Amino acid sequence: MNDIRIYRLGAIVLRTAYSTLKGQLVRSIMYPKPVDFRFTKDLFKFILFLACISGLGFVYTIAVMIMRANTLRRIIVRSLDIITITVPPALPAAMSVGIINAHIRLKKKQIFCISPSTINTCGAINVVCFDKTGTLTEDGLDFHKVRPVKSTNIAKSKEKGKTESAEFLEETTDLTSRKDFPFDGELVKAIATCHSLTRINGVLLGDPLDLILFQKTEWTMEEGIGDIEEETQRFDNVQPSIIKPTDDNTAEYSVIRQFTFSSSLQRMSVIVFDPKKDRPDNMVLYSKGSPEMILSLCDPSTVPEDYLTRVNAYAQHGFRLIAVARRSLDMNFNKASKVKRGAVECDLQMLGLIVMENRVKPVTLPVINQLNRANIRTVMVTGDNLLTGLSVARECGIIRPSKRAFLVEHIPGEVDEYGRTKLLIKQSVSSSDDVIEDDASVSISMCSSTWKGSSENDGFSPTNTEVEIPNPVTSENLSHLIASSYHLAISGPTFAVIVHEYPELVDKLCCVCDVFARMAPDQKQLLVEQLQQIDYTVAMCGDGANDCAALKAAHAGISLSDAEASIAAPFTSKVPDIRCVPTVISEGRAALVTSFGIFKYMAGYSLTQFVTVMHLYWISNILTDGQFMFIDVFLITAFALLLGNTPASHRLAHTSPPTRLLSIASMTSVIGQLIIIGVTQSIVFFSTSKQSWFIPYKPPVDDEVEDKRSMQGTALFSVSMFQYITLALVYSKGPPYRGNLWSNKPLCVLTTFTTLFCLYIVLWPADELRTLLGNVEIPDMRFRIFIVALAAVNAGFSYAFETFFVDYFLLGYWERYKKKRSIEAIVDYIPSNDHIRRESTNGITSSRTETTLLSNENQQLHMTTTKTAKTETQQSSSLFERIISRIGAEPTWIMSPPPPQSSRESSDGLESLDRTF
Repeated sequence: MNDIRIYRLGAIVLRTAYSTLKGQLVRSIMYPKPVDFRFTKDLFKFILFLACISGLGFVYTIAVMIMRANTLRRIIVRSLDIITITVPPALPAAMSVGIINAHIRLKKKQIFCISPSTINTCGAINVVCFDKTGTLTEDGLDFHKVRPVKSTNIAKSKEKGKTESAEFLEETTDLTSRKDFPFDGELVKAIATCHSLTRINGVLLGDPLDLILFQKTEWTMEEGIGDIEEETQRFDNVQPSIIKPTDDNTAEYSVIRQFTFSSSLQRMSVIVFDPKKDRPDNMVLYSKGSPEMILSLCDPSTVPEDYLTRVNAYAQHGFRLIAVARRSLDMNFNKASKVKRGAVECDLQMLGLIVMENRVKPVTLPVINQLNRANIRTVMVTGDNLLTGLSVARECGIIRPSKRAFLVEHIPGEVDEYGRTKLLIKQSVSSSDDVIEDDASVSISMCSSTWKGSSENDGFSPTNTEVEIPNPVTSENLSHLIASSYHLAISGPTFAVIVHEYPELVDKLCCVCDVFARMAPDQKQLLVEQLQQIDYTVAMCGDGANDCAALKAAHAGISLSDAEASIAAPFTSKVPDIRCVPTVISEGRAALVTSFGIFKYMAGYSLTQFVTVMHLYWISNILTDGQFMFIDVFLITAFALLLGNTPASHRLAHTSPPTRLLSIASMTSVIGQLIIIGVTQSIVFFSTSKQSWFIPYKPPVDDEVEDKRSMQGTALFSVSMFQYITLALVYSKGPPYRGNLWSNKPLCVLTTFTTLFCLYIVLWPADELRTLLGNVEIPDMRFRIFIVALAAVNAGFSYAFETFFVDYFLLGYWERYKKKRSIEAIVDYIPSNDHIRRESTNGITSSRTETTLLSNENQQLHMTTTKTAKTETQQSSSLFERIISRIGAEPTWIMSPPPPQSSRESSDGLESLDRTF
């Protein structure tokens, strides 16, 4: 009888359900974070404002009704009527019209949205973060070449007691023959065996990159020995994959252990056994991954001295590199199947580099140029090499030709006087004018100044360069006032150092750094959240599982894949390129403008009807049921449904639409139209009573049946019909965010029909129609023409007020002036190497250099400003605009950071910044 041993095993569960990574993703999908959008908050505040107006009308109604000796029932009914008139119940439904129409248009363009409320938020987007591979560049990689490394075998060199320097051999593209490769073609063996491919129904499937490289070797792969029952019975045994070369029919290699690729480890490895070897414990580990990671795992004697130089040279030309290494292992099958990867992935021997080409998609450059023309910042967030990302950023236009580019790096092992890792900056090259569109909206006007860097002292490139620095104070173009004159590029490890050791620099870095490389998924999410903290409205576009966290954290996530990313992102594009980004933004802007217009239209409609009813309450009268029905159903509802039918503009405007409903412009627009309408109705109301044919209205006595028909009520109804049509046209905004009025053909047809029909009701009404509406005949044709003419004058004043005063003056000149003034209140200096003293527009004098200013006591600018100027600054400019305007035209703030703050000061960074300005 067999000896059966029973072992008691224990297991510890660290995370379950929503505490796991997958669980957190599912929870974020089921319970998404609320859209933090000011428009929604202002909407409820504006409804409260309307409620206050209805409260005043409520008090006015009670007072007038008591004065007119109305019954208690009539006083209660009329008082409650004024509340429903002022705050329209159909307002929420009308507000969704723009979103619904934008959703339908996006669906027709193969862009699907699972969160329609996000569409309005897209109208305020001012920065877009892009993943690189599969988003800006083609999804797959093309094999370019390999660069073998010739070095002395580690074991043999130790036996002889000497080593020879390793060196790169010539590039080659042929992987079918191992004769031209050192170490009997170990590089080819590594490429053919180190992958995660598998066969399903006879088809080789797996990572596209692994598949391309394996097919390039022309080797064959066999796996799955025996049938299913046999494999089930022998589940404890290792079932290796067999890899066979084409140039040697007797050779075969068994992959007995696989360490899968990890984005955090940046590598994968396999343990391979050669059955031809005499010793069964003679195995080889092959590993491939990022050049930096494999370099850290290799024996330095096997790495060429110019390794990093070669890597950087390839990366600067946009190639993606994979380093390959090996290690001989002295272990048996049992040990190989249980050994930890950290124990074997060390002391590797460098075999060479695989050079892959990742082409930029044809539509990438035009889209990036389009976004830059619209003053929408573009940022690359990738897991690739820093120089590779920088090269692609130049090629696709994220790095502009009008700005200089700098690399931000850290020096491991070197610390400053405060114990923090030292940072350095290296100047890189910008894009070429021949490739990138140098449009006027992104170019910077310059004034004379000189920048000189020394690589020995401060990490800058050794070439002295004369550059011109923009003057952010005297520039007439507002975009120049709040735009940086340089780009920064940084890698994930350096970004982690800055986040943990230089938290006071994170906000500034996020404002001017446009290339983030070697970023882990959690770092991508951190970057998106940091951009949001400095008042950016962020969109994230990606296609991989490592983009899920960032896609979910962004205000608007756009997925180009049907996999995990599509679950985390509100938008999914079936067209796998970034053409969807400007489409989503333009539709978001159109939906936002439509929501503004419909809301102001509904508010104008309710206030217009409020004014009409207030006039009629003075004579204890009200509109008839037919008049109410005609206004609410045939005018208001029809126009509210068709206002959102205007398509989005085909071009992105240079500025985004207003996002504050309670801004001065919006409130002035509604109140101004109310005044124009109120004056017009007052003229009609009192003019009617002065006519010789006028018959005064007789209110009912006690419980007498009320006859609501009156001459003054008919006159006010006649002029108010045209006022509702005028409001619809005035608030149906066209360019630059939507198409013109003629592009909305249903609205044009409705406007024409309702205008003609209203003319018919006023001038030549039939008796049946007059009876149906409850109108009273106005005998004088000249007075009816007077009403129409007064309505036309009302329309002219309304259009002129909205177009010239609200749009051109308040939203145009005044908003730009306030923003420029608020920025000048912060930047009261000209960045230069010389001390320059000048007087600010707010009466603030300054005599300091940029370095002194930025290093001054916890990075704060202690200015003596008035309370009005302080409030205006906070409301007129975003936090990122204030940060950009004060960091100057040179990145010296990185080289001379301030002393570390206390934990309490660091946590209150944003609050202290707001208090300062």
